Amino acid sequence: MESKTCPALLSFLYLCRKLENVNLFLAKKYLGYYLRPNHWRGYGIHSPFIFDLVANLLREKHAYYDFNRIEAWRSALMRSKQKIEITDLGAGSLSGNKGKRRISDLVAMGALPPKYGQLLYRLACRFEAKNVLELGTSAGISTLYLALPYKKGKTITIEGCPESSKLARTSFEQLDARNIKLLEGSFSDLLPEALKELPSLDMVFFDGDHREKSTLNYFELCLPYVHNNTIFVFDDIHWSPGMEKAWNKIAAHSKVSISIDLLRLGLVFFRKENQKEHFVVRY
Repeated sequence: MESKTCPALLSFLYLCRKLENVNLFLAKKYLGYYLRPNHWRGYGIHSPFIFDLVANLLREKHAYYDFNRIEAWRSALMRSKQKIEITDLGAGSLSGNKGKRRISDLVAMGALPPKYGQLLYRLACRFEAKNVLELGTSAGISTLYLALPYKKGKTITIEGCPESSKLARTSFEQLDARNIKLLEGSFSDLLPEALKELPSLDMVFFDGDHREKSTLNYFELCLPYVHNNTIFVFDDIHWSPGMEKAWNKIAAHSKVSISIDLLRLGLVFFRKENQKEHFVVRY
């Protein structure tokens, strides 16, 4: 029998690892998340699409070959004692990465954890995401999870920090991920350029700028490029009151048919055949 305490314990450890100062807002969200009823195994879900997504894809245990490759590289970065200068153009992240940081600290506190990176990979596989956009590259771990499912596709990622960009390019070279194009600069400056290079958006991962207004602006800029099977994934949706407001506005948007709150990540779908629904799922 699967332990029910394990997810809560892992989330508590995640909270402790990510925060240098206790974020009471986020701590309350974690508590409420694990006390409320949820669609953990798909119970109470009538849509076949959502039931399959929650009961099967979110619970899938199959490990892809790329998982071992990416995590081996993550482990190598975690052993690095080299320091790099972090330039933060947005609101930052939970890790508070500013100034000189060890690469090991940047990866430990700033890279997307394996559980969520592997979810991105599974989503990309399931929905055949060949045209992928990422806002916020960091060390390139999440980018690899997005890009490797379809090596003949195209993944564009934008990073504002020059040293992080250099590190990410090393990550891409190590795993021979030639289908990734990294744009270095601010999201506001480079997002229009990135959108012109992609015929449409199959999947977008929004990370790296956790301000309400900015997040909503990036969302609106990407909307004209969506199709029926497009997936938008938002990171740290409950990081702050402002970020949570942005998430709630996005979930309520008229073009969004399905939104799923995984506490750390928010998933958004635009499927016209599904009626508008919102789910909170324990992951």
